[in-house]
Amino acid sequence: MTQAPETTTDAFLGGALMLRQPARGYRAGIDPVLLAATCPDDGRATTILDCGAGVGTVGLCIAARLADARVTLVEREPLLADLARANIAANAQQHRAEIICADLAAPLSRTPELAARAGTFDHVFANPPFHIDASGTRSADPVKDAANAMPVAEFTLAQILLALKKTWQHVLISKQTHAYAPRLPMAGAYGSTVGIISLGMIGRMVCQHLQHFDLQMIAYDPFAKQADADTLGVELCLLAEVFQRADVVSLHTPWLKETENMITGEHLASMKAGATFINTARGAIVREQEMIQVLQQRPDLVAVLDVTYPEPPVVGSPLYTLPNVILTPHIAGSLDRECQRMGHIVVEELQR
Repeated sequence: MTQAPETTTDAFLGGALMLRQPARGYRAGIDPVLLAATCPDDGRATTILDCGAGVGTVGLCIAARLADARVTLVEREPLLADLARANIAANAQQHRAEIICADLAAPLSRTPELAARAGTFDHVFANPPFHIDASGTRSADPVKDAANAMPVAEFTLAQILLALKKTWQHVLISKQTHAYAPRLPMAGAYGSTVGIISLGMIGRMVCQHLQHFDLQMIAYDPFAKQADADTLGVELCLLAEVFQRADVVSLHTPWLKETENMITGEHLASMKAGATFINTARGAIVREQEMIQVLQQRPDLVAVLDVTYPEPPVVGSPLYTLPNVILTPHIAGSLDRECQRMGHIVVEELQR
């Protein structure tokens, strides 16, 4: 996941609507306000679909203007969807607006909550930044499309290899005892099993990295095709089976309404002795209190958490003090010099 962007809070509709949005890049201005103004006020309850909603400007402007409107925002970028979710709450519109993080270009079967409402919207709006394929050509290098996913996959690979050698356990024992840690039994990077949850862009990249090691890969993704899994060298299995069989489980599921609280304490409690759980996806996908209880009861397990919910954890959270929790401040995505990769790619594409 990428680092949360620097934001500003801006007033719309004369201050009736306050929206957080990225300080740089595409920013909402007068255009979405004018677009929202085209929604007719016919005095009856109306349902609105805002496609490519960004931080929710069009849909929330409509909700602020029409008291009976019910608004569904759809945005594929998780960071923007997070801001839209925050804007809904900040403007007290939770009862009339919701955000779905999804790609409208993907099959509706991937977003059941949106598929269930097909044909039910009175008005559909779209105001995303847009690119006409006919006006240019996409890069022949597929890695360029995944430039921002690369650091997350690299971070995950590093954590998987460290986990298989029980690196963090040895480090923590030395810190706690002020002595040389005894060598612990470990799975190692030969013949061990790594579980991947969700084979999206990042999950696939992690699998591609792991192909260079003598490891068995298993994965849970209800939308993955068997042919794609075969190409990756991955065995598809049930979610519960991933936790039961893997020496390391790495989570890469997108944050959707359907995936909130998907990972339960029961899943974590079923993990093998000495196993590691890695989360570089979103904290809300895990039932955090249940996870904490399991980690308290199972000191042999380790959780490497680059994301939490809320983020950062609340003051006094056991995540700060549990000896078997490795907590990093959302650093897996592109940061500092890594951001130059995306800049270089932009220059290369302009030159091409």
